[in-house]
Amino acid sequence: MKPSRHHEKFIRGLENFNSRKFFEAHEDWEEIWLVAPEPEKTFLQGLIQVAAAFHHYQRSNRAGAESLLTSGIVKLARFPKNHRGLALDELRETAKQWARALGAGKDPGIGKLPRIRSSKRGD
Repeated sequence: MKPSRHHEKFIRGLENFNSRKFFEAHEDWEEIWLVAPEPEKTFLQGLIQVAAAFHHYQRSNRAGAESLLTSGIVKLARFPKNHRGLALDELRETAKQWARALGAGKDPGIGKLPRIRSSKRGD
């Protein structure tokens, strides 16, 4: 896959995630993840796991959502707060809040599903 194709798939994954199409975001990013070198592979896997978690949540699988959120957070923890033009720290914090709530048997609610925002800096 050409780098421009990777970028297109990455952006499509962001658009799908932010449109609450978490399964589609997962699929877009997985295609890139399969051929990505480290550390990009770990970054993408973290995003994939977070997207898959919210897909599970939408399908009423809260235990699966909590587990995948936890895995995704661990993978994303090694990256700076602003990574690839994304406010990664904001996503991690939201994912942690969701994982804690789900673990406590609480439902944050479909209206609180996160979006991945652009960072002010492109670190």
